[in-house]
Amino acid sequence: MSITINAHQLGLLIDKTINHIGNETIKPLHGIRLDADGRYLYTVASDRYTLAVARYRLNHGDTAQEPWACTIPATSLKALREWTAGHKGAVSVTIQVTDDVVVFGSEQATFSVSVDRDLEFPDWRGLIRTITKYAVEDEPFPAFSGAMLARFGSTDDYFRVRVTADQKAALLVTENFIGAVMPTRHAGLGPVTVESFGKACDLWQWTLAAGGNDVDMETAMPEPDQAAIGAARTVPTAGEEILREVLRSTWDLHDVDYQADNDLWFAYIRVAVANWVAFRYLDALQQVDPRAARQVVEDTADQLDSGEIGEWAWDMAKQVGHDPQQWEDEHTEAVAARRAKQAPEWAERLAMGLNVAKAAGIGFRVEDNPHVIYDEQTEQWTAVKPETAKV
Repeated sequence: MSITINAHQLGLLIDKTINHIGNETIKPLHGIRLDADGRYLYTVASDRYTLAVARYRLNHGDTAQEPWACTIPATSLKALREWTAGHKGAVSVTIQVTDDVVVFGSEQATFSVSVDRDLEFPDWRGLIRTITKYAVEDEPFPAFSGAMLARFGSTDDYFRVRVTADQKAALLVTENFIGAVMPTRHAGLGPVTVESFGKACDLWQWTLAAGGNDVDMETAMPEPDQAAIGAARTVPTAGEEILREVLRSTWDLHDVDYQADNDLWFAYIRVAVANWVAFRYLDALQQVDPRAARQVVEDTADQLDSGEIGEWAWDMAKQVGHDPQQWEDEHTEAVAARRAKQAPEWAERLAMGLNVAKAAGIGFRVEDNPHVIYDEQTEQWTAVKPETAKV
């Protein structure tokens, strides 16, 4: 039995579940469960109070095998994670399972872990399936430990959360992760003694009575000073700003006359295309590795705030083997050639003003001159590059 996964994805599966393993007093839970069912490879971990399940869609060639499962002992997890991190993300890792050994292999090296295949692990599928069937009570108000909730932060993802009742586990769901967390039992100490939402409101009634009615957090919070806004430093904010810029550029594009100012028209096109490409790449990176996406956004914000993106781009081009000096020379030549064929900028602006006046119905007369002419075919005034005088 063997499956193939890239090193990056294997590392993510471990990272998303390692915070949930039980301690050494509960041997079946003291590790991460590898579980393959013919469609996905799962990593599963639990300490009895939280349960975390991450999954990876198997390659087509790995789907036609019998389901299998084994537990990687906690004592081997740190070394396994370091071995995984020692590979480039795209390197393929083959996981082979025998009766008592799991072998992780790549072209670089192998890593073997002894496992106890007879070690029983709870029916995690049944546990979560049961939680999904819990009916939602009229007033679910369970208490959760902040420390337990913090364990799910290792997934670096956004959850949908389903809370059903006071003493029932809550469910946290994303596309490739599902988890559960048990509520804290009432110990008679601290805020867990608040058993209902109504009682919680009563505790804060005196403080909140001075507040206004129908105050909404989304609209009540002040907007940031537009003049002080720097580059986005979170993935959601960066994604929103990029999409807004795509739409702004396409909207503004419709207000530009291609004939009168085609340079501006193409500028809006380039901005829209560049931002759309950036959004698609950022979205893909967020799906594959949220931590990498966050780091890229933060690093990019620092670079943009420095005001030296030209220098950053030049150095990066050289680093990956390009010749930015050649690009600059080619660009300079192209601009010079284009300008050699163009009319002076003031003539272009004159033609644009004449077209605006014509569209507004303003009557005027233009004497014959070497700077602007009226194109009968397009019914537009056009700037003309003056001919060089012949001697």
